[in-house]
Amino acid sequence: MSTHTGAPLAGRRAGFGPTAVTAAGAARRLDWVLIISVAVLCAVGSMLVWSATLPGDGGDPMDSTGHLRRHLAHLAVAWVVCLVVASVDFRTVRAYAPIVYLVTAVALVLVLTPLGAVINGSRGWIVVGGFQFQPSELAKVGLILVLATLLGEPRDGETKPMTRDVLFCLLVLAVPLALVMLQPDLGTTLVLGAIFLGMLTLSGAPIIWVAGMLACGVAAVFCVFWFDLLEPYQLDRLATLVDPSADPQGAGYNSNQALIAVGSGGFNGTGLFQGEQTHGRFVPEQHTDFIFTVAGEELGFAGAALVIALFAVIIWRVLRIALGCDQPYPRLLCVGVAAWFGFQTFINIGMGLGVMPVTGLPLPFVSYGGTAIVANMLGLGLVLGVNSRDRGFE
Repeated sequence: MSTHTGAPLAGRRAGFGPTAVTAAGAARRLDWVLIISVAVLCAVGSMLVWSATLPGDGGDPMDSTGHLRRHLAHLAVAWVVCLVVASVDFRTVRAYAPIVYLVTAVALVLVLTPLGAVINGSRGWIVVGGFQFQPSELAKVGLILVLATLLGEPRDGETKPMTRDVLFCLLVLAVPLALVMLQPDLGTTLVLGAIFLGMLTLSGAPIIWVAGMLACGVAAVFCVFWFDLLEPYQLDRLATLVDPSADPQGAGYNSNQALIAVGSGGFNGTGLFQGEQTHGRFVPEQHTDFIFTVAGEELGFAGAALVIALFAVIIWRVLRIALGCDQPYPRLLCVGVAAWFGFQTFINIGMGLGVMPVTGLPLPFVSYGGTAIVANMLGLGLVLGVNSRDRGFE
């Protein structure tokens, strides 16, 4: 009788063992420092979004959770997308890179048709019924995938990208860059340029091309001002960056109110849900573009420093994974994501501190949004997938 009962039990143990080992191995391959840092940042961001979207009458926060519930729903979908992408071999993702790039390019074209909607002065959204989609966010992912393929896979007999590869990459960059500029969306244009420059610099491409890109950037800025290519509101934003007090009730209003909000927090802050600037609705678009000012006012210097520290850890972990890659393609994927997160974070926080012009860029993982959060998690998923498979794991 003992033999009869012991055999199924042994079978069950034999069947359970490999499953447990596989699950444990998968868990060990994940970068938990990176995942936990992003999760904490998302949690802090959710609280800031909740505070920024409360009515200004001082009511019970539990009575106004509409934006918070939608934000949490977006985060739930985004985390699922992240884990799905992380579970896919990056070599499989590479095969679909041209398709992702083409789909985002087509979507950017559709934005400029009657399907596109103008929000905050930019025709950057496709709105169908109650569904809103911002193609320029996913264009960042598509650009990273294609550039990593072109720069990370030299031809036979070559060890690094050559001039023809760089020229082809410039053509790939030009398509989304031109379409985004037509919206116009200066912030996303700058992010796409930063992604390209970061990946080109660390790809091993001839240094003359890196220097040339920097020179072209300087020349482009000169031409923009010389030929008066900026919109009046963009010129006003640059003017108020130099002198925020020049037009405190007009073009400089956003920057001035943001500085007041951050400055009023002191070291410890006024307390969550207790910010007078935040609940007085003095800072426009505070739950999206100026979410950092909520941290500055209600969490103070300590809370704002925590947010910045979390971003520093995230970018450090992404670059650490890049340095550990044995192959150029996955390394450049990580470099592109690090350049994206790092540059966009710098611009957004700089807006809140009055040291960068207002460009309408959300703070990754923190600002309220749908497409932006999903795109951020897509980037995170790519990095996690590289971390688990470029080191001998299959």
